[in-house]
Amino acid sequence: MLENPAWAALSGPQACFAEASGDAARFHPDVAPWCAVADLGDPAAWADLATLTDYAVLTAPAIDPPAGWERVAMTPGVQMVGHTMTGVHDAETVKLTETDVPEMLDLVERAKPGPFGKRTVELGNYLGLRHEGRLVAMAGERFRLPGWTEVSAVCTDPDRRGQGLAARLTMAVAAGILAHGDLPFLHVAAENAAAIRLYERLGFQIEHEVVFAAYRRVPA
Repeated sequence: MLENPAWAALSGPQACFAEASGDAARFHPDVAPWCAVADLGDPAAWADLATLTDYAVLTAPAIDPPAGWERVAMTPGVQMVGHTMTGVHDAETVKLTETDVPEMLDLVERAKPGPFGKRTVELGNYLGLRHEGRLVAMAGERFRLPGWTEVSAVCTDPDRRGQGLAARLTMAVAAGILAHGDLPFLHVAAENAAAIRLYERLGFQIEHEVVFAAYRRVPA
């Protein structure tokens, strides 16, 4: 499941967010940009994906689409898992809901944690930290697989970095995941060495090298 997390989520616990066709699925675009196929090496599954979209964002250790698709963007990354984490609840965090989305999108614009849409908050538990009423850091849950939940959208306002806010929120979100009986995992760009070191200090270990890639259908 961890090698194809978007498919495990869209065909399992998060099927309610899926637009599906055969062996392919995608999140509603307002929720998340991710698409998935059951078997990345199966041309028939890619044909199913083509009935859903002409532009697909996927993540896996390796992606090799059949003829008819061209890669338009790719970022190397790593997947990290928290097999031995304990998590730490934080009384200063606040639960973020749909009413907080404008502030969350504003923070995402400043902090650039990765894809985040108008309905991403619906995917799971999102926590934030405020300073003088202003949202300055947040983290939450994205992919949910059987037995696993992803920590995602970890970000801090550039003016508040270096104060340990990202670590606090990561541990608080992980504590909630563990309380529900799942294990936490996350993804991070391979070039973000500082974030990888932080997550290792918090108890995550690298499980897989992955790529985050976008593909476009080539007109016939």
